[in-house]
Amino acid sequence: MNQRRAVVACLGWLLACGAWGADSRRAAPRSRAEFEDPRKVEIRGYDGDAMEPYISCDGTYLFFNNRNEPSTQTDVLFARKAEGDTFRFVGPAHGVNMPPPVLDAVPSMDANGVLFFISTRSYDTTLSTLFAGEFREGGVTSAHLVEGDFSRRQAGWLTMDAEVSRDGSLLYFTDSRFAGRAVPEEADLGIARRAGEAFDVVAGSRALLTNVNSRALEYAPATSSDGRELFFTRLEGSSPVILHSTRAEPSLPFGEPKGVAAIKGFAEGPSLSCDGRLLYYHRRDGGRFSIYRVTRTP
Repeated sequence: MNQRRAVVACLGWLLACGAWGADSRRAAPRSRAEFEDPRKVEIRGYDGDAMEPYISCDGTYLFFNNRNEPSTQTDVLFARKAEGDTFRFVGPAHGVNMPPPVLDAVPSMDANGVLFFISTRSYDTTLSTLFAGEFREGGVTSAHLVEGDFSRRQAGWLTMDAEVSRDGSLLYFTDSRFAGRAVPEEADLGIARRAGEAFDVVAGSRALLTNVNSRALEYAPATSSDGRELFFTRLEGSSPVILHSTRAEPSLPFGEPKGVAAIKGFAEGPSLSCDGRLLYYHRRDGGRFSIYRVTRTP
């Protein structure tokens, strides 16, 4: 199996299954940030798996991908806001997706309309997986590899997922190491800052995330617009759990993470709305993954 196919298999197992049996800390205390009223998000015209949601800053677009597994052509898809919790499916994001066996997934977007996504299309030659391009009315132009030292460019290491900050200045990413198994040996969060067209790891990134990263696997970061809140996924026992960490100022370390009490079941991949009121995520319902959201109490 070549490196790209191995990466696709690893990402598929990791992002779709989540049950890794990794080492983990004791269950985290519940968050005092009050989210409630979990509701399934309706995507009219779409009946497939929906994972890794990302809501645009104006709330118009819901980006997501279908099921992440080697037997599926995993693509970045999107829907347009209809009313309430309802979106209308538009289709694949043109200019993003490649034919199988390439995996294209985990979208995020800054306020200037630059869409970031994970793709295995060039891993064989670049050992990197993060791409970006300008999103305009249904399509992405000039999709290109995102440069920077956040990508180790070492065999077995890869950027598993990432979220760009709303102002486009920071990248919150998952640094993962695989060593021949379908599950990673390591998965921790990191922070990189824009340097021209590249992103370089922030000095002190490890210290800023000292309360977040553990011996377990941390992944799927999502941040608030002001940089004071971080949501992410961690394995707890045999199932993932979405955790929430805060800090008083963006220059300070994130605090001890706490679980979001309103989110139940097998849930991953948080995405916070720009106003901080809605938290989207995907949840496994039987054999199907669907997007849900919880609402923050005023």
